Amino acid sequence: MTDDRNDKDGRDGKEGRAVPSGRLSRLGQFGRLAGGVAGGMLAEGARRLADGERPRMRDLMLTPGNVGRVADRLSHLRGAAMKLGQMISMDAGDMLPPELTEIMARLRDRARHMPPAQLQQVLARQWGKNWRTRFARFDATPVAAASIGQVHRATTRDGRVLAIKVQYPGVRESIDADVDNVATLLRVSGLLPRALDIAPLLAEAKRQLAEEADYVREGEQLALFGRLLAGATDYVVPTLDTEFTTERVLAMSFVEGRPIESLVDSSQAVRNEAVRALIALVLRELFEFGVMQTDPNFANYRYQPDTGRLVLLDFGAARPVGAATSGGYERLLRAALADDPDAVRDAAVAAGFLGEQAVVRHRERVDTMIGIVLGELNRPVPFDFGDRAFVGVLRDQGMEMAGDQTTWHLPPIDILFVQRKISGTALLAARLKARVDVRALVKRQLQGAGVPDSAIGTAGPPAAR
Repeated sequence: MTDDRNDKDGRDGKEGRAVPSGRLSRLGQFGRLAGGVAGGMLAEGARRLADGERPRMRDLMLTPGNVGRVADRLSHLRGAAMKLGQMISMDAGDMLPPELTEIMARLRDRARHMPPAQLQQVLARQWGKNWRTRFARFDATPVAAASIGQVHRATTRDGRVLAIKVQYPGVRESIDADVDNVATLLRVSGLLPRALDIAPLLAEAKRQLAEEADYVREGEQLALFGRLLAGATDYVVPTLDTEFTTERVLAMSFVEGRPIESLVDSSQAVRNEAVRALIALVLRELFEFGVMQTDPNFANYRYQPDTGRLVLLDFGAARPVGAATSGGYERLLRAALADDPDAVRDAAVAAGFLGEQAVVRHRERVDTMIGIVLGELNRPVPFDFGDRAFVGVLRDQGMEMAGDQTTWHLPPIDILFVQRKISGTALLAARLKARVDVRALVKRQLQGAGVPDSAIGTAGPPAAR
């Protein structure tokens, strides 16, 4: 009865919903999810058999009812369970099956905050039971709630206006189990090939999530990016407040800004400029900074209409970018700008983007996909992210290749995380229907990194020669 009430409250957003913090209580949530999904599968299977059909397991798993059950339970658990779902949605973008896309899209928008009593317990453990006396004002209702923590606005006694991110209880302790349980759900759904070894990816996801749950580390990354972008006019990075930061509470200056998705109603010029700044930042992270904030969740960006600057938030997923990774992208981009499909294919295999067996067994299909990408990149006009016609063709070609088990390939972990940022940025650019001269941005960045003009196609795209 209690869970039903909380489910309703979570859906309408008017009440908080307590986070299951103990190992057994979180395991119980997965048990309830499995039971609900199994019941839904049995009911759907009986219905289809009665209609004379022979349904596949995947069809029974991904019914609308089960999609709702999975999304709701993962959003209740928050933590690694919800975060992993968000990561998958940003990584895969348009390449996910539509049913899984719906689950992951719901997870991006359905985080629920802790009720006041649970919040009080968490902050008392971190700051002491009289913590409220340190503030002139502390807003009990969070301004944002995400997978690992929620953010409150507060004003200190000396007038500092802060954003206080409070971690949900039990998140750090449940990471390993949550990741394993989500992976099991994906396995039984038939959405992951059984022969694909995802153990290295799961191990890295656990490590990454453990780092994201360490707010002292995130504070250090926040300060690092503040220094790296100190002279940049396109971005605002909040200032770390060390007085109130602990392993499970992160305090920083409160920076005003609108959700970046709200730019969808802005002029084409404003949308173009915002996305240009985002892409330029990704290139600087990859080729200049040697460190990248790899979580492109839309909520991590805000926009200031009065200054035109982007507010950058949430640096828990910041990680080093090795020379081998940046070098692999550099070679790939050089070949792309030179409009050399053979060099692109060789660079993709050398860096680990593409498995050798895919080229051996599906050379024509691989070359078709490369040709589509090069044709889009090297047009003599800004890249139109709102034109998604080519994505369907790429998806169809990719799905055909995926049907051949010998082509299954897991790229190096570092490339997966960088590609996560690139894919998520492209997804946001598509949401805003931006038009950006990506070719010029890449070319300028590579020139700034000391790449000679002769190596990056100074003659311009074929259509412009």
